[in-house]
Amino acid sequence: MNRTLTYEINSEYAGYSIDKYLKSQGYSSANITAIKKMPNNVVIDGEWVHMNRKLQAGEILTVNISEDNSSEKIPPVKMDLDIVYEDDDIIVINKPAGLPIHPSLNHYEDSLANGLAYYYEAQNKPFIFRCANRLDKNTSGLTVIAKHLVSGNILSTMVKNREFHREYYAIVRGHLDEPEGTIDAPIGRVDDSIITRQVDFENGERAVTHYKVIDEKKGHSLISIHLETGRTHQIRVHFKYIGHPLIGDHLYNPDFEYMTRQALHSHKISFVHPITKKAMEFIAPLPDDMNFIYI
Repeated sequence: MNRTLTYEINSEYAGYSIDKYLKSQGYSSANITAIKKMPNNVVIDGEWVHMNRKLQAGEILTVNISEDNSSEKIPPVKMDLDIVYEDDDIIVINKPAGLPIHPSLNHYEDSLANGLAYYYEAQNKPFIFRCANRLDKNTSGLTVIAKHLVSGNILSTMVKNREFHREYYAIVRGHLDEPEGTIDAPIGRVDDSIITRQVDFENGERAVTHYKVIDEKKGHSLISIHLETGRTHQIRVHFKYIGHPLIGDHLYNPDFEYMTRQALHSHKISFVHPITKKAMEFIAPLPDDMNFIYI
C-alpha cells in the first residue's frame, strides 16, 4: 500500500535527524530500515535527503511509503465485508461470528484476511495483512486492520501499552450478585492442551477483567467487559471460574439452547488515530443471534 505522510517541523524538533524525528512520531527501527529501501523515501522542499539530515523548524518533511508486495499465502477470496470506517491508514471491520481473522490449516480461503486481500486486489492495491486486535473465530464485532507498516507498528504499540481501549458485550448464565466488579485470577494452559485455558494460581499469568451488568432477562445477564490484560480466552475462562459461563461456548460451556457460538461481541473500540492523532471511537450493536435476550 502506498502512502505519503507529511510533517511540519516545529521548534521542539529542530536539530533532530530525520530518523530520530520519525522515531519520536512512533516509527520503529524496523519501519525506518524498510523505508530507507523505498524510492524517494524522505523529501524536504521537493528534494530527496538522507535520513541523518538535521531538521530545521518550519520545514516540511514528506515520507513516501511504498509497499509493492502483498501478504503471501493469503489467496484473495470475494466476500461481503461490513466496513465501518476506512481511510488511508486503517480500516475498521465489523466481523461476523464464524469468520476467522486469518487463514489457518482448515480455513485457508475463508478468513477476514482473504476477504480484504480480494477487496484491495480489486482496487489494484497491494495489501499486507496487519490486524491490531485479533478476535476469536466465533467472537463477533469490531477489529482494526492497518493499511501500511507505520500505522501497523503504532497500533501494535498502542495495544501493548493499553492505549487501545476495547469494550466487549457477553451473555452469561444466571444472576450476578455483584452488578459490577473485577475478576483478578491468573490464567494458564490446561495440561496436554494447546488450546484450552483455566484459572491457575500456581503457574498462570495474571489476568484482570472488569465487568458491569447491563441487563438481566430470562435467567441470563448481558454484561459489559473491559480487559486490563489480554490473556487467551480470558473472558470465557474468567466467567466460567465465577460460575457464570458464557452461553454457547463449545470449550467452556457447551450449552447450545440459545446459541451455537460463545456469546461474545467486540462492541466498542476507542483509540487515538495512529497518523492523524484524532480521537476515534466505533460501536457495533449486538448481532442478531445475541439479541435473543430481548425477544
